[in-house]
Amino acid sequence: MSNADDRFAPPERLVRTLGSGPAEGAEHQWLASLPERVHRFAERWELAPERVHVPGGRSSVVVLAHRADGTGAVLKLEVPGEAAALEGAALAQWNGLGAARVLEAEPAEGALLLERLRAGVSLRSLAEQKAVLEATATLQRLWVRPADDHPFTSVADHTLELARAMRERRDEPWATDARAVVDEALELRDALAADAGAGTEEPVSLLHGRYEQGKVLAGERAPWLAVGPRPLVGERAYDLAWLARDRVDTLMASPGAAAIARRRVAKLADALDVDRDRLRGWTLFRTAEAGIRELAHGARARGELLLEFAGML
Repeated sequence: MSNADDRFAPPERLVRTLGSGPAEGAEHQWLASLPERVHRFAERWELAPERVHVPGGRSSVVVLAHRADGTGAVLKLEVPGEAAALEGAALAQWNGLGAARVLEAEPAEGALLLERLRAGVSLRSLAEQKAVLEATATLQRLWVRPADDHPFTSVADHTLELARAMRERRDEPWATDARAVVDEALELRDALAADAGAGTEEPVSLLHGRYEQGKVLAGERAPWLAVGPRPLVGERAYDLAWLARDRVDTLMASPGAAAIARRRVAKLADALDVDRDRLRGWTLFRTAEAGIRELAHGARARGELLLEFAGML
């Protein structure tokens, strides 16, 4: 590999995440092809690539670059597939409203060219109260009506698959202590999915899917813009749930953590006119699902922390 190619080798975090599968698998092949892909798209879109942003994400690589006219841009490459295509579709529908703007896209190859944001400056750099205010304001801009021919999965269908995996994992020996909160989460999910929208005027919205403070970056044309969606369509309480458990490490280390967690849910629900009980239910489900998944992947400390938070709600 040439020195020029070395600049665009995948970051260590990405290799750890995607490189654990079989050596002949598609993800290994994609990782090995990344330097060539960077050069190919740089030529296609007339980019001057600078460097890979590190530590980066766990499912994609981000390359800082400049366009032919000198403006900054970001080349994002992800393993080709549905997730990459849906991210591009959501960003295209938002068209810069509350989210990074798409400049070029090759969905079939998992490639997006996005406007350049300040990759190292997210809402996590702000004090919590200010960060929450900015996060809720940005999230409201994303909640638009999806196009009639949209390709996005519904919250009900997506969480049905998550619930199936949770039921399988709850019976594992290492999940014994988590079963009570997992069972509550599963019951809440079934009830929430069964009566979604019942008795409310809330329209079905396009959702970010993984909205948290770290997914909102400082920009030039707008102070804060969202990145990295895993879009769904459904009720807004589901989208707000990930924000409700943000900075969970700090929260759990605070005196009176349970009361703080419940107040946070109530304040977020009131701020964005979302039903408190539904936000509490989706927060518990999403946090418990993440916790049991972390345990399954061997991240015991993180999994137990998330499950403890879910149990406080």
